[in-house]
Formats: sequence, structure tokens, C-alpha cells
Amino acid sequence: MIRYDLIPADPAGHIIEVKLTVPEPVAEGQVLRLPAWIPGSYLIRDFARHVVQLEAHCNGTPITIGPLDKDRWQCAPCEGPLEIYYQVYANDLSVRDAHFDQHHCFFNGTSVFILPEGFESDSFEVVLHATPHMRADDWQVATTLPPVAVDDKGFGGYRAESYWQLIDHPVEMGELQTVTFEANGIPHKVAIYGQGRFDLQRVATDLKAICEQEIALFGEAPFEQYLFLVTVTRDGYGGLEHADSTALLCSRDMMPWPGMDKPSEGYLRFLELCSHEYFHAWNVKRIQPACFQRCDLSAPVYTTQLWWFEGATSYYDSQFLYRAGLMDFDTYLDTLAKELTRVWRMPGRHVQSVAESSWLAWSKFYQQDENAPNAITSYYSKGAAIVLGLDLLIRKHTRGQKTLDELTRLLWQRHGRTGTGLEDGEIETLASEVAGTDLSDYFQRVLHDVEDVPLHELFPAFGVEFALRPPTDLKDPGGRTEQTHFPPNLGINAQTTPQQTVRLTHVWQDRPAYHGGLSAGDELVALDGLRLTGMEDLENMLKQYAPGEPVTLTYFRRDELTTTETVLDEPPADRVVLTKREGHPHLDWP
Repeated sequence: MIRYDLIPADPAGHIIEVKLTVPEPVAEGQVLRLPAWIPGSYLIRDFARHVVQLEAHCNGTPITIGPLDKDRWQCAPCEGPLEIYYQVYANDLSVRDAHFDQHHCFFNGTSVFILPEGFESDSFEVVLHATPHMRADDWQVATTLPPVAVDDKGFGGYRAESYWQLIDHPVEMGELQTVTFEANGIPHKVAIYGQGRFDLQRVATDLKAICEQEIALFGEAPFEQYLFLVTVTRDGYGGLEHADSTALLCSRDMMPWPGMDKPSEGYLRFLELCSHEYFHAWNVKRIQPACFQRCDLSAPVYTTQLWWFEGATSYYDSQFLYRAGLMDFDTYLDTLAKELTRVWRMPGRHVQSVAESSWLAWSKFYQQDENAPNAITSYYSKGAAIVLGLDLLIRKHTRGQKTLDELTRLLWQRHGRTGTGLEDGEIETLASEVAGTDLSDYFQRVLHDVEDVPLHELFPAFGVEFALRPPTDLKDPGGRTEQTHFPPNLGINAQTTPQQTVRLTHVWQDRPAYHGGLSAGDELVALDGLRLTGMEDLENMLKQYAPGEPVTLTYFRRDELTTTETVLDEPPADRVVLTKREGHPHLDWP
């Protein structure tokens, strides 16, 4: 059995030491490689760049090892056990990579487990070693790797039946706050790293309600246990799915505190994140594009299907909170309106199709630049809008007898349970089957072309009005507002600099800043000769102007001071509002 001995050795230097033992290396010289990307995050990350001091021994004697390319190495031919000693620099506090310091150690297998090529389907043993420092600080292990022989803190031996299983179980070690609960009789655990006073019992109670709703949709859970690994920081956010666990990063103000009465907006966002990643246990980890099944992790893998795998998950995540009774209908409508606003305020939705956004996730969506709002669309947010429209269409064509849930369950029965991967276009065909009518025109218009999802036409039958309004300010996320005055804006995203200037991060095409020749990176210092002291100051000053009035802007581009003029226009109606209509709808939703 191939074995990894893992020692978090140098917390100050962020160094994890690994010893890899290959009992019977290939005769022609064992090739070793490390993945370049991690499933669920579609960007080449070149994890091998963090490998340092790689050396090889055979029967206690050093042998030659050298690089073949950026991700692979080859050892000289040898007989008998091959031992590879290497170090991993772990200083990326994210859900995708590895991070180790004096307080905790988190890693994904794609970052630390170098694979001996040809042994992908073999069994692997992992031994997690505790240092005296870790013992003294009472560290414990949280992971869903199957244990073989571990102590009461979780240190010791684990086993995986293949390399694919091995890299699908993130590991957290540290002083953790934990709470457990059961959902449909299945044990669930939440393990939190990070300081703070958290109401763990409330987290358990609310997650139990969400998890039971998701299990009920599919009719069964595909795992025997589930683990939420949560890292809490000042301003973190993100998640990455695994087969029976998820790694989450959230800000401290997103956690509930003892005595919290009404759920805060931040806490609801945390629950949505948990709901999203939990849903991926079915929809991504088991219902999968065929091209993602045991795919090559050294190069990009292309699909147009992320509109469903991320879009449907984004549509369902907040809806499960509503189904679980954790938000009322008005709050759910506002939450959905904010998701849709992320689509309608981006002019790039009329430039790039969602199918192309999915296909080019590697080069465009995951590597956005300052022109992204004008050039791309999100398969998360517009994918959610497409799936919402699909749900309404299915309900409409079946007179309310079927919903998106039937399509989701059909995908589970035909593909998730059987392990049969989905080819591009198959989900659209199944959707037409469920709806009992050909939906290819809908998918052509909203998925492959760049038309908006016709929610203003679909919603009235369900007692909901879809409307657009101008923004109250640049940070306005959409949804209902009592504000009636909507001041002009420049058509920018910006932030206040430490020098109290306004640095532009994005400039919308065909808006005042664009017509004035401003670009991302410019620093506004004055408006009509009056000094600006930050974004709040700029927005307060613009409230004094009306659309059609000219303004003079003074700004630095690099170190050159420049003045330009532009004319303010009407603020665009690009924030979505969803409201209940009076009367009785003839179809139910959601």
C-alpha cells in the first residue's frame, strides 16, 4: 500500500513535511506528479510550485530525481521500496489549497499528496503525525478520510481506496469548536477554526433543518456522514464541495452569537453558503458532467454545463432556507432579487452567453480583469436566473403538476445514482421531457444567445411582479427599498484609498465616466473643483446634481494630474425588485 506520512513541521515557515513510500515502483523509473487544479475550482493553480526540497531514496540510498515539467518528476530506476521526501509550503488561507501556522493546519489532498503515476486506483494510507506543539495546544483532527487506527484526537492512520478518494477529503487540524447533529438519522458535524463567541447549537439546529430539506428533495443521502469545515476570519468568504464534506471560509460577523434574536443578514448568507455546498454533494460530486469524471487534473477540462451545476445550486441554496422556515417569503424574494441584480447590472450579459461563460471559466470567469462587467456574464448568477425561468416554465406547462424538483430527482436517478456522466445538451433534453414540451427555443435564447431570461413575462402567473429600479448608491444590492430619489452616478465601481482619494476599479461602457475618458486605476481627487475625500463623499456630492448636468472631474492617471468633463445621465434601472402581487395567483411557486 502506498503510504504518506505527514508532519506539520515548521509553523513559522509554513512547512509541511511529507514522506511518500511506494513499495513497488515501476521498473523504468517512477514518475510522480501533483495536480495543477482542484475539482470544483476551475483555474490552473500549479500546486507543484509550493513543493520544496524534493529528494528520493531507495533502500536507504539516495537516487536521482528530476523534473519532467512543471507538475511531474521522474526517479531513477530502482528495486524495492521507493521513499520520496518533500516539503510543501502551505500559506494560502483559502478553501482550495493549504495553510499551516502556529494555530492550525488545513490542507486539500491536491496540494500535498504527490501521486506515483500508474497507481491511481490503488489503496493509499495516510498517517497524520502530531508534534509536541500540537499536543500541548490540544489540537484535534477533523476530516472524513476513513480512519484505520487513530487516537482520541484523530491523529494516526487513515485509508483511501483510490487517489480520487484520497484528494476528496480535506483535513483540518487545530483547536476547533465542534457541534454535531443528525439529519434523517445521518451524523453531521460542524468543525470551526477561528476565534469568536459562536452559538453552535443554533448553527446545528438551523443546518439540520436545511440538510433535511435537501435530503427530502432527492429522497436519500449519498453519504454515511457529513462534515462542515468552517474557517472564520475577519472578512473571508467561499466554499468548495467534496463528496461527504465541504470546506468553508466566512467572516466573523456571519456567525450567530449567543442571544441573537432575528437572524442577521450575514448569518443568513452563511447558511446559504452551507446550503449551496451541501447541495453539491448530489449536484456536482455525483450528478456530473462526463468530462469531470476522473478527469486529467493537469489541464483544463471544458463543458457548457456549469449553468446547471452552479446555477441550479445557486437557485436552490436560499430556497432551502425558505423551505426550512428560516426566512419568510418576503425575505426570500429580496434574497432572490439580489441574486438576479448581479445579472441585470452587468452589461457583459449581452456580450457573452452563459454557455461560453462556462466553457471559458478557466480563462475569463476565474481570471476577471477590470473590464469584466462589460465583457462576461456569470454562470452562477445568470445560471440561477435560467434555472428559475426553467422552474416557472415547467410549472406553467404542466399546470403546476411538476416543478424543477422533478428534473433534479430525474438527474439523480438516471445519473447520480448510476454514475453515468452527462454530456453537453442532455440536461436541456431532460428538462423538455419533464415539462412535456420542447424547451429548446428557451435554452437557445437564454443559454446559447445573450437574451435576458423573460422573468417579467413568467412571474405574474405566480403572483409575483418582476421590476427594475435605479440604484440608491453603488453598493445597493437590489431588492426592495423605501428610497424614492435615485441620484445620478458616474457608471463606476470604486474604492476609497488610504490617501482618501477614489480609485476606480471598473468603468461601465457608455456611462459618464466612460465618456469622460476615465479608466480603471484612475484616482479621482476633485469634482467641479471640490476635493473628494472618498467614495461616500463622491456619492453625497452627486446627490446635488441632476441628470443632464455637466461635471468636471480631476484625477491622477499614474502620477499625471488630468482634468476631464462629462455629462451625468439617468441612473440605469438595473436593480431587481420582486414583490407579491395582490389577488390570487393560479399557479404556486416556490
